[in-house]
Amino acid sequence: MAAPGRARAVSKVEPMSVGLTPEHLELAAAVRGWSQRHCPPAAARAAGADPDGGAVRYRAELAPALAGQGLFGLHLAEAAGGQGYGMPELAVALEELGRALLPGGHLPTVLASAVLAEAKSACGSPLAGLADGSLAGTVALGGRLAGEPGPGGDLIVTGEISPVLAGPLADLVIAPVRLDGQTIWVALDAAGAGVEVSPLDSLDLTRPLAAMRADHARVPAARVLPDLDHPAVSSLAAITFGAEACGIAGWAVQTAAEYAKLRHQFGRPIGQFQAVKHRCARMLAATELARAAVWDAARAPSGPSRELAAAIAAVVAIDAAVDVVHDCIQTLGGIGYTWEHDAHLYYRRALSLRALLGPSAAWRERVARLALAGRAGPATADPPGDDSGFREEVRADLARIAGLSGRERVEALAAGGWVMPHLPRPWGRAASPLQQLVIDSEMRAAGLRPPPLAIGAWVVPALIKHGTAEQQQRFLPGTLRGDYLWCQLFSEPGAGSDLAGLTTRAERTEGGWRISGQKIWTSLAREAAWGICLARTDPAAPRHEGISCFLVDMSSPGVRVRPLRDISGDAPFHQVFLDDVLVPDDCLVGKAGDGWAIARTTLANERVSLSASWTFGSGVPELLEVARAAEAPPMADVGRLVAEGRAIEVLGLRATIKRVSGTDPGATGSVRKLLSTRHAQQVAEACLAMCGHSGALGGHGSPGGRDKAPDGAWWARQVLLTRALTIGGGTTDIQLNIIGERMLGLPRDLGPPE
Repeated sequence: MAAPGRARAVSKVEPMSVGLTPEHLELAAAVRGWSQRHCPPAAARAAGADPDGGAVRYRAELAPALAGQGLFGLHLAEAAGGQGYGMPELAVALEELGRALLPGGHLPTVLASAVLAEAKSACGSPLAGLADGSLAGTVALGGRLAGEPGPGGDLIVTGEISPVLAGPLADLVIAPVRLDGQTIWVALDAAGAGVEVSPLDSLDLTRPLAAMRADHARVPAARVLPDLDHPAVSSLAAITFGAEACGIAGWAVQTAAEYAKLRHQFGRPIGQFQAVKHRCARMLAATELARAAVWDAARAPSGPSRELAAAIAAVVAIDAAVDVVHDCIQTLGGIGYTWEHDAHLYYRRALSLRALLGPSAAWRERVARLALAGRAGPATADPPGDDSGFREEVRADLARIAGLSGRERVEALAAGGWVMPHLPRPWGRAASPLQQLVIDSEMRAAGLRPPPLAIGAWVVPALIKHGTAEQQQRFLPGTLRGDYLWCQLFSEPGAGSDLAGLTTRAERTEGGWRISGQKIWTSLAREAAWGICLARTDPAAPRHEGISCFLVDMSSPGVRVRPLRDISGDAPFHQVFLDDVLVPDDCLVGKAGDGWAIARTTLANERVSLSASWTFGSGVPELLEVARAAEAPPMADVGRLVAEGRAIEVLGLRATIKRVSGTDPGATGSVRKLLSTRHAQQVAEACLAMCGHSGALGGHGSPGGRDKAPDGAWWARQVLLTRALTIGGGTTDIQLNIIGERMLGLPRDLGPPE
C-alpha cells in the first residue's frame, strides 16, 4: 500500500469480458452487479472458513438469488425451462461469477444441465429442475462405475467415483459407467438407495468435493444417456471450467495492476518498474488469449468443431488462470502470500479446476491428435448486422471490375476505392468495419486482388490526414494503383525504438530543405521511388516538437542506399545515407514540427499490418505439415502451439467483430502483436527440432523455394528470419509497455532528459 501522505488518484482497471457484442457486455455488467450485491469478497472467505455454513448459505440464499436472475438456465432452450440463449451467454456469466469466486454448486449444476441438454435421447431428464435452481447437479469427471443390465432397461451400478465437484450439494450426478466394454453415461440420483456421498478435504476452500459410492444402485432406463459420449461431456466441462478460469485470471490482472499503482518502493510506484509492468502486461495478454479460446469454443456447434475448440480452451484458459494468479501473488509480494488476502483462494480455485479437468499435457496431446486428423480449419464468424443490400451492390460492382483485365482492372479498383476501402472518399469508400468485411469477402469471391502497396499502405493514411490537396492528387492515385513503391525513413542507428531521439537534420534553404543523416532497417529502399522521412528541423525544441516529415525522391542526388545483410544471409533491409539532399517545399508534409503526429499515424497503421500478417510462413498449417512427416512428433508441444496459434487467430477475429459491433477492441490488437510474433518464432523452432540432424544445414542464404516440402535447412532459415518479428514494428519490450500503460493504466516510465 502507499505510504502515509502519498496516496494519489489512480485509474481503475476496467473489467474485460469473454463477450463481444453490446448485448453480451450488458449481460456481463448485470452479472457483475449481481455478484457485488450477493457475493462480495467476504462471502467467499466465509464459505472457506466454514464449509458447512457455506453450503447452507448457498442453498438458502445464493441458489435462489441465482435462479431469480435466470443464471441457471441461460444456455437452455425455453422448452426445457431455460432462457433460450446458448453457451456463449453462459460463458459470459460464468466468467463474471468466477471473477467473484462464487462459492457453492452453480458451475457443476450448469455443466450438468448442459450435458443433459446434449443427450437429446434422455427421457424424463430433470432439466427443468436444474434450470430453475430447485435441483443441484454435478458431473463426475474422475473414475467410472461398473454397470450391469437390470430389469426393464434399468442399470445396476457399483463402484466409486472421486472426487466429485460439489458432490455434497448435488441432487443429481452425471456419471460414466462401464458396461459391456463400453462407457455410457447415466444421471444418478445422489440421494437414491445404494448411493453414499462422503465429503472430501477440498483444495478449493469455497467449493466442496465428495467421493460417491454406489452399491448396486438402480438407474432407471429414462436416466440412461446412450447417445452421450466422453468427448461431448469433456468438451462442455472444458468450456464451462475455462469460462470460470477467465474470470479468475481477470480478477488477478485487475488486482495486481491496481496494487502496482498504489504500492510504493524506492520512492515510486512499483508499476513504474519495467519488471512489474511487463509482468502485469503478460498477465493481461494471457487472459485475453484465454478469453478468445473460450469464446471460440462456446460458439462452436456440438460435434467435431466443438471438440477441438474446447480442447484448445482447456489448454489455454486453465493454465492461464493458474499462471496469472501465480504472477498476481508475485506482484503483491508478501501480502499476497498471507492467509488474510484473497489471492490464495483464487489460486486454490484455479489449481482445483486444472486438477478436476485433467492433466494439461493430456489436453495438449488431444489438441495435436485432432488437428493432425484435419480438424483445424480457419477461424471464421458471421459478422453481426444486416448487410444484404450492401453486399448485393458490392457484388454487382466487383463483377463488372472482374470482367476487366490487366491495367484496366487495376485502375478500376483504385478509382473505385476498393484498394483501401476504409479510407474516406475519393481514396476509399468510407466503409464501416462491417462493410469492410463484406468487401473483403466479395473481393475474394470475385477473384480480385488489389495491388500490393507494401509500405505505401502506411503512407497513404498519413497523406490523407496531414497532406495538402496537391500532395494527395500527386501521390495517392499512383500509390493506390501500385505504380511505384514507398520506403519509410524513420529508424536510425542511434535511436532504435526511441524515435524522438533521431538526429537526421533538415535545414532551411532557398525553395526547400537540405537533409543530412543516416537511416537504417529500411525495407524496399532500392526498389522504392519515394520515401517518407523524419528529420529534426528545430534542434532547440523539445524532443517531440522539433521533428518534421518530408517526402524524399529516392533518385535525388545525395541519396545512397547500402544493403544490410540480416542473420539469414539475405539483405531485405538497407542503410540509407542522406548527404545534403534537397527536398522542395511542396514535399514537406503538414507544417514544420508536425512530424511526430504524422509518424504516429504511420506507425499505427504499421502495427495493425504487422499484427495481422508477419509470420514468414511459420504458422499452424506449416507446423502440422512438419509434424505429419516427423517420425515421432512431440505431441504435447505440437498441441500447445496449435492451441496458441488458433487462439491468436481468434483474437484477430474478435477485434474485427468488436469494431463491427461498435465496442472498443481494447487490448486485443496490441496483445495479438505481442503474442503472434513470439508464436511464429516458437513454431519455427519446433519445426526445426522435428527435422532432426538436417537442421544443421542451410547456413548461407536461402535454401530454395517453397515448392517442395521444407527440410531442416528451410526451417533453420525460418528460425533465423523470425528473430526479426519481435523487433520490427515495435519491440516486445515496447509492446509490453504499451499494454501496461495504456490498457492497465500503470505509471509511465521515467522520461528521458530533454
